[in-house]
Amino acid sequence: MEIFAETERLLLREILPTDADGLFALNSDPEVLRYLGAEPIRTIEESRAQVDFIRQQYLANGIGRWAVVEKQTNAFIGWSGLKLVAGPTNGHSNYHDLGYRFVRQYWGRGYATEAAHAALRYGFDTLRLPAIYAVADVENTASNQVLQKVGLQFIETFALEGVPHNWYELRRRH
Repeated sequence: MEIFAETERLLLREILPTDADGLFALNSDPEVLRYLGAEPIRTIEESRAQVDFIRQQYLANGIGRWAVVEKQTNAFIGWSGLKLVAGPTNGHSNYHDLGYRFVRQYWGRGYATEAAHAALRYGFDTLRLPAIYAVADVENTASNQVLQKVGLQFIETFALEGVPHNWYELRRRH
């Protein structure tokens, strides 16, 4: 098991087949998916397929979302990290996207901000990426606040599948 980043309260590691139950709890909650335009998954088999998909991204792209584990309890609390998006999205292709998603009981604890900071450090310091991007539904106030708090710059609002989204960017400082 590879650990990509560690913070005071969190471990960010590769997603493993044993995370299927945690991903099911996460992605079967309609409130978690509220701003994502995705339907909740209904079976553990769907969750296992998501694990396989993410693990394939590691092999194909050298990066993918990471499991976020709360150190104090060793609980899977969600995912965060970077993924390579082939695109196109808002006129961009082959860009690295910062994302995060947490089980609802862990909302409001600052975990998204903490994990996002760690992912940005990894992207710039380890992968030496020139820029990292993010997208958030305009109405998802909490996610927009996290992106701004970790330093991403709002660029513009655009329509993603007919829904207004904010486009953010952060460039590596030289």
